[in-house]
Amino acid sequence: MSKLPALGAVLFALLPLVPAAAQQHPPDAKRLFEEAQLALRAQDYTKAERGFHEVLRIDPRSVGGYADLGVVYMRTGRYDLAIETLKKAKSLAPRMAGLDLDLGLAYYRKQDFAKAIPSFARVLQIEPAHSQARYLLGICYFMQGDYERTVSTLEPLSKDESANLDYLFQMGVAYAKVNRLEDSTRSFEQMIRAGGDTAPMHLLMGIGYLDLEQYPRAQAELEKSVSLDPKLPFAHYNLGVAYQKLKKPGQAAAEFKREIMISPDQPWSYENLGTMYLQQRDASQAREMFGKALKIKPDLPNSLDGIGKTYLQQGLPDQAVVYFERAVALRPDSAKMHFQLGQAYLKSGRRDAGEKQIAQAEQLQARARKEMEEIVAGKTAAPKAGDEER
Repeated sequence: MSKLPALGAVLFALLPLVPAAAQQHPPDAKRLFEEAQLALRAQDYTKAERGFHEVLRIDPRSVGGYADLGVVYMRTGRYDLAIETLKKAKSLAPRMAGLDLDLGLAYYRKQDFAKAIPSFARVLQIEPAHSQARYLLGICYFMQGDYERTVSTLEPLSKDESANLDYLFQMGVAYAKVNRLEDSTRSFEQMIRAGGDTAPMHLLMGIGYLDLEQYPRAQAELEKSVSLDPKLPFAHYNLGVAYQKLKKPGQAAAEFKREIMISPDQPWSYENLGTMYLQQRDASQAREMFGKALKIKPDLPNSLDGIGKTYLQQGLPDQAVVYFERAVALRPDSAKMHFQLGQAYLKSGRRDAGEKQIAQAEQLQARARKEMEEIVAGKTAAPKAGDEER
């Protein structure tokens, strides 16, 4: 199970964007800048974007023009443009903490948590008491599976966040991951006191127990969640995952189908159903489910990999190659996916390409074994949590 499908809708809060600092402009640019800022505050993003572009035409070194244009791009979901534009602002004002915060937010909203971390860390270097940057940095560490840093970053916020369910959830999981079990229990108990007997609270508890691989407790919490609010998004999905882990495929499939009725625009239940049908060697239904997942989110490596497997099951390696190639491009460090692509090449008569992929898979496996040996020997830190490969 990927961390993001389980946590995204629950933890991915819509955080306020930081306005650019005040700046001096030539007279015409100053008036345009103020008008564009008014449009930005009024959420008239078309007018604001046009205004900031005009400011930058007159004053190409306008930090505020670039910064607020980056905010417009971020609020309209154009995160790559936001990042590019905010970097231009930062090149002109490298010590402005608000720019680092906005740049971190752009990466955060893009769900590129690894790249968001340095930006939020720089804000804290400049302003050590900046609680929003600290909280966001802690979330990024959590989403990366770096639980030691999650704890050290978020602990100073414990007093202010004592009623924040998301915070208590993250700390409960992170404490457990670093073997501070009493602190984990305390966080979860505080979460129950703060959240009460509500469906969202039981959903968070269930997700936490899933992350800790305590599947019977996860099942109990998630069953409470769906009983209190049968239409709560992601509750049926996570209950389905719990049933999968407990080897209850019929119940899992039923929950994924219920989730699809509630959240038809989310790909994860389709993908999990596809995996279940694949395991049952029902290639036709598996391919249909994976296809629906990819229609919503085209860059899902597990769904691409799953469709490739359905074609291999049906003895159609040429079709399988198309999907395995796309999966490998998205997950180039996956030994399993390189191996499957190699097998498909071999079965389609492309011997050289097949042997090359299999050799690459063996190299990746050897590297993984070496890294694990170093972890066991205490030479390196444990790896960060990542997506589970099917």
